[in-house]
Amino acid sequence: MKDERRSGCPINLSVEVLGDKWSLVVIRDMMFGNRRHFRELLNNSEEGIASNILASRLQRLTENGLVSKAADPSHKQKVIYSLTEAAIQLVPVMAHLGAWGRRHLPVTRELSIRAELLERGGPELWDEFMDELREQHLGIPRPAGAESVFARLRAAYEAELARSE
Repeated sequence: MKDERRSGCPINLSVEVLGDKWSLVVIRDMMFGNRRHFRELLNNSEEGIASNILASRLQRLTENGLVSKAADPSHKQKVIYSLTEAAIQLVPVMAHLGAWGRRHLPVTRELSIRAELLERGGPELWDEFMDELREQHLGIPRPAGAESVFARLRAAYEAELARSE
């Protein structure tokens, strides 16, 4: 099979994998929303992704080693999607994208609070969050007694939602 990459530039190669309109949004929803099933990703998408696009992106992310899928032990006809180590290592990239977006784009408070917390928490918080994602998606236990970054981010989001009502 012919290599279809435009160049060996690391930025180009990253954009070829992640640079479409939906791939990072799907990873975001898995990472920050803990959405692991197709229907969760489809029905809870803030941006309203179409089912054929979601299926295409999940296939592409799986082929590129960012997402894995396995039979869901709780339901015969479902699969459960998991982030791979490569996707988990995107946490700092997502934190930087969120910080940039907060500074330069017309964000809403409730949808930008997690980005603000990640920016303020810096690399230490990112590492804790990556450890938690490794536990959720890869089954690698994190240090005993570690506080849930996911729970902190979700609580901040829910508090902002309550304030905006």
